[in-house]
This record gives sequence, structure tokens and C-alpha cells, in this order.
Amino acid sequence: MARIKRAVNAQKKKRKIMKLAKGYFGAKSKQYRAASEQVRRSLRYAYIGRKQKKRDFRRLWIARINAAARINGLSYSRLMNGLKVANIDINRKVLSELAISEPAAFAALAEQAKKALEK
Repeated sequence: MARIKRAVNAQKKKRKIMKLAKGYFGAKSKQYRAASEQVRRSLRYAYIGRKQKKRDFRRLWIARINAAARINGLSYSRLMNGLKVANIDINRKVLSELAISEPAAFAALAEQAKKALEK
């Protein structure tokens, strides 16, 4: 059987890693071994970061909604429960945007939540 040479594929693999490592500090952008280790780490961090971004935004939205809810005399959990009881289906992202840009509309929602909780 014929011998398989890897020269072309090995060069492609190295070129791909070195392209990803462009801009890294020192040897991490010059030497293949250091670059490949750093690229592997960086890709792992990027994967983890994509998951954390979703958590972080949800935490931010909840903090904003809580602050606006307390201005209107409710806690976050009571506001969300009141909205659920009143059959108002609105997500946290939109609620936080309302709290920032449309305080009057948010106050109206808070009033409806209060009324639903009193019943």
C-alpha cells in the first residue's frame, strides 16, 4: 500500500490555528504549540461566555424590573406573580425596557398586578 504523506493537511491545520491566534500576546501568536494551547482555551472561554451572557442579561433585567417595581410599591416577585394572575404575558426583557423608557406604561402594569393580587 502507498505511504500517505501529511504535509498539505498538517500545513492547513497549522495555518488555521495561527490565523485564530492572530493578535495574541508574545509567543501565543508566533509559536504553534503555544498558539494551539491558547486557541483551545480561548474557544472554551468563548463557549462558556455564550452561556453566561444569557444568565447575565436575565440578572440585569430582573434588577431593573425590581428597582422599577419598588418605585411602584411592589417587590419583584409580587409584581411577577400579579402579572401572571392578571394573565399578562410579557417577558423580562420587554418589562425592563418599559421600566427604563416608558415609566408610565410600567406603572400601569404595576397597578394591574396590584389589582390582580387584591382579588
